[in-house]
Amino acid sequence: MPATIIDGVHVANTILTDTRQQAAEFKKNMGRKACLATVLVGDDPASHTYVRMKTNRCRTTGLDSRSHHMAATATTNEVVALVNELSDDDSVDGILVQHPMPAQIHERAVFETITPRKDVDGVTMASFAAMALGEPGFHSCTPAGIMHLLDAYEVAPTGLHAVVIGRSPILGKPIGMLLLRRNATVTYCHSRTSDLPRIVAQADIVIAAVGRPELIKGAWIKSGAIVIDAGYNPGNIGDVEYVPAADRASLITPVPGGVGPTTIAVLLQQTVIAAQQSDIRPH
Repeated sequence: MPATIIDGVHVANTILTDTRQQAAEFKKNMGRKACLATVLVGDDPASHTYVRMKTNRCRTTGLDSRSHHMAATATTNEVVALVNELSDDDSVDGILVQHPMPAQIHERAVFETITPRKDVDGVTMASFAAMALGEPGFHSCTPAGIMHLLDAYEVAPTGLHAVVIGRSPILGKPIGMLLLRRNATVTYCHSRTSDLPRIVAQADIVIAAVGRPELIKGAWIKSGAIVIDAGYNPGNIGDVEYVPAADRASLITPVPGGVGPTTIAVLLQQTVIAAQQSDIRPH
């Protein structure tokens, strides 16, 4: 029996409907809109598209957005200085630094400049630690979006074996931490894992986040497994070989239309939460 396709657009719209209500209530009570500031370095077309999508979604959800574009030749110190300004600006509630940045930029140094209370993209070490330890803080947006998808389709991770293929600090590692907190048994794999087909075949939940098109073959998927494809490669191709995987899985995310929409929805949701926690009125 073919898999049920997980509708990420529908789940994202549910998150955004609640976020829109919260944003309107915040504006009514505080006399200002919640504000997301974006920082984009360089001229990568995909990054420009992502920032434009996030800006448009802010507008339709009732948030303010401020876009800051720096030249591809910018230095780490210059980007850090801008992020420091935004961290100190009371009219900014959330900060998103679009990545990847040009090669000369020390991304981690830039990320760590974001004050944790404005780290609505969940990229700082403080946010990762809070997420892993179950303490208050903002989650990395794509992993948080994945958890929304699992919840929407009534997938209870307790006791399930989740295999995460990918180890990035903003996707692979944090989704494993969130699943572990929900009592899944988590195995981390990556592009250099030996005998990857055998490990994937044991998974009740497969999280594909390695960034290599169709690395995970459909034949590897255990019958009835849940497949979450967080990869996005040129040509709208995910990290999972979709058609044969869909023949074996019970639930599967499409690419696009699966994980991506929930990522943006969580970003805006967390921006409104940051605004509510700041409780700062306009001067």
